[in-house]
Amino acid sequence: MPYSLDPEARPCAEAVIKKSRFIARLRYAVDEEHAADLLAHARTVDRGAGHHCFAYLLGDETDCRAERSSDDGEPGGTAGAPILRALKARDLTNVAAVVSRYYGGVKLGTGGLARAYAGTVNAAIESASLRPRLRMEVFRLEADHADAGRVEGELRSRGFEVAELTYGDRAAITVLCTDPVELRSTVNGITSGIGEIEHRGHVWRQRPDPRRR
Repeated sequence: MPYSLDPEARPCAEAVIKKSRFIARLRYAVDEEHAADLLAHARTVDRGAGHHCFAYLLGDETDCRAERSSDDGEPGGTAGAPILRALKARDLTNVAAVVSRYYGGVKLGTGGLARAYAGTVNAAIESASLRPRLRMEVFRLEADHADAGRVEGELRSRGFEVAELTYGDRAAITVLCTDPVELRSTVNGITSGIGEIEHRGHVWRQRPDPRRR
């Protein structure tokens, strides 16, 4: 199951390794513009850092997920790739990470750099409350106008998300769910077996923080 961050979350971690200072920042990002905003922010608040290395993963579908990383002047493969691997190891998506480094005068070597960048990002991840990304199947149910309100109410009371109710020749109810079998069973029960649902694809939703109301 993929995970992401709350849009308002600002995970950050800092480490000093052999006099070099590493500052990792993570943000929720749905496109390259969001990732670029985080990079610009890091370059502004840590303008004295010599490197601002980054990685991001965008998109919920694993076969077409966009990813990119940058070493920003560090030896090839020692910064951006370790940051990206750290994000992938936690199955994160729609997330951008930037690690700013202040050089302390002591060389870490390629292995030391990779461990430092990955470790600082991992610390930032550990400080965050990750949110599951849920694949919601979309179904359309038609009903007589006289029954539409009752059917909608029954679906909501049983925990299904009703995204839309429209009226034409018949009422059309768009329902989102994670368990199509349960939805079909529920629709059969509340329509006495005459309700038919049609699959209309899927969307991705993020499970909210349960502490919020």
